[in-house]
Amino acid sequence: MTGKAGSGTTGEVTTRTRLDRGRGALGPALELVHTGRAPTRAVLTAELGVTRATAGAVAAELVALGLIRVDSHPGAAAGAQGRPSHRLEIARNGPVALAAQVHADGFRAALVGLGGHIVATTPGCEIIDADPAKVLGSVVEAGAELLRETGRRCVGAGLAVPSAVAEPEGLALNPLHLAWPAGAPVRGIFAECVRAAGITGPAFAANDINLAALAEHRHGAGRGARDLLCVATGHRGVGGALVLDGRLHTGSSGLALEVGHLTVNPEGRPCHCGGRGCLDVETDPQAFLAAAGRDVGSEVSPLHQANDLIRDRHPADPSVRTAVETLIDRLGLGLAGLVNILNPDRIILGGLHSTLLDADPERLHAVVADRSLWGRSGQVPVLACTLDHSSLVGAAELAWQPVLDDPLAALA
Repeated sequence: MTGKAGSGTTGEVTTRTRLDRGRGALGPALELVHTGRAPTRAVLTAELGVTRATAGAVAAELVALGLIRVDSHPGAAAGAQGRPSHRLEIARNGPVALAAQVHADGFRAALVGLGGHIVATTPGCEIIDADPAKVLGSVVEAGAELLRETGRRCVGAGLAVPSAVAEPEGLALNPLHLAWPAGAPVRGIFAECVRAAGITGPAFAANDINLAALAEHRHGAGRGARDLLCVATGHRGVGGALVLDGRLHTGSSGLALEVGHLTVNPEGRPCHCGGRGCLDVETDPQAFLAAAGRDVGSEVSPLHQANDLIRDRHPADPSVRTAVETLIDRLGLGLAGLVNILNPDRIILGGLHSTLLDADPERLHAVVADRSLWGRSGQVPVLACTLDHSSLVGAAELAWQPVLDDPLAALA
């Protein structure tokens, strides 16, 4: 009896010692599972550079926190030899982050779990008030209702807005396509709405394209890229973002990569910034509809209208084909300039830009190669974004980051 009790105590002490040694690995381990880079305990052990026992203790702690689950009896892959390693998966009913997105044609809320999985979304609202507090209050309440319906624990909230967000104050400096005042303190307003809704955890806000790039880098077309450039046009305007070594490059105060104001057509359309022929007004959905000789309808957003027109009428309709070629040439000119300056190892395109890429990839690749300094010898892969609601997923990444940094502290 005594011997057995002593052995049990020794085993418990050994397990605690392994966990104590591995506590610093909890965050890195969770991030590996979160981004899909550690699908099994064997891979986790190798990636962390720890012993199998320590990796097992770390995984067990993440299970105890309700973040992951371990399948200790996975089926062997066809042709595989030996015992298959324990599979690591996201906990099915684990915590979620509240994600919110506001754009020129509406807003939406969602609950997003680890792994970038969207658990639930609200229907998109198409009315944007000129008072940011009213809009943010509505989108947060919609998200709070999702939390009540699902009963999930919330780790925090993130907001994506179509504006540069200045740090450290969290001010929306140029919400050009919203009727909001320049410099609106969106992060502070959002945080107040989150608290008023009874939601615990920190609240964050950032530019929507920055967040789309972050989400794509972790869960989509940007996985594995070291220097990832994202350029996208959503409902109006054009944004850009750069992810370096897994982190967003935001500049000294959060205002980096305002690529929409690169000049790509000196005699082109007037831009909201006071210039002319900027990427922002030469390659967005409204520019495409104008080039194709179509009016912007009121029942469908310009983005959906432009996407549908390309998918249904290109290349058969000459006006649509010409508009596609025109916007590709201007987009390619802008991308070539960015390649010369930033030297990314991958470019991903979102919104209408991904539709243009699908319509005529060879033309876009050729324009970028012809206009860039290194030509075809240094050609950069250009891919379409792959995530649905990538800005929402990116907004959730903001809220998940403290948990990825220190799961024990964040979930205490």
